[in-house]
Amino acid sequence: MARVRAWLQTARRIAVLTGAGMSAESGVPTFRDAQTGYWAQYRPEDMATEAGYRAQPGLVWRWYAHRRALLRGVAPNAGHVALAHFAQRHPGRLTLITQNVDGLHQQAGSPDVLCLHGDLLADRWLNPPRPCCHLEDSAAGEPPYCSTCGNLLRPGVVWFGEALPLAVLEAAQQAARACDLMLVVGTAGAVYPAAGLARLAREAGAQVAVLNPAPSELDDAAHAVLRGTAAQCLPALLAPADPQE
Repeated sequence: MARVRAWLQTARRIAVLTGAGMSAESGVPTFRDAQTGYWAQYRPEDMATEAGYRAQPGLVWRWYAHRRALLRGVAPNAGHVALAHFAQRHPGRLTLITQNVDGLHQQAGSPDVLCLHGDLLADRWLNPPRPCCHLEDSAAGEPPYCSTCGNLLRPGVVWFGEALPLAVLEAAQQAARACDLMLVVGTAGAVYPAAGLARLAREAGAQVAVLNPAPSELDDAAHAVLRGTAAQCLPALLAPADPQE
């Protein structure tokens, strides 16, 4: 912990990559954890692919309404808050990259979050929007749709088989190449290309620190491994070195 705190104090540019473990202490269920009860009968391929949505748009829309409902009353934990406060104390120094779609980093106050896998609470058009397609004017339905051309709304998340948003991925890769220190928090490191950012940062000369309660697939890319959860470790790690800061 002391060694990583020393790296934090001297790093000019810091990149942070967060995964599902970041939000676990807030009570956010993972995709598969949410597939309980009625929803346990459906395969991920049915609920999180474009083909599945086109086949059963009403069913999949209700699944995402269920997942959105699970986020009601969920609040950022101490780890989210610690990252937000650090970024606010050091404008422009920290780039926050997340695999999470729950919006808790933004809710905690972190600015300019790079959301690799989209935003569960946002919508976008299923087909390329025409001039008649306006999100704010969509007609009510399951799912809502454009009353002029019939284009359907879909959840603003990245489904299986889809590419990550190019501009977001490029910004994340640039932050990984440019940082002096990368913190990898609460991710198993099994999902690419997100997991590749830590290796990219190390290859570019950055120090890499993994913070996770269990072994991850990125431990071998780390110069330091901290065993603990985000809410336990980040407040201590990111606390001001100077009480007046």
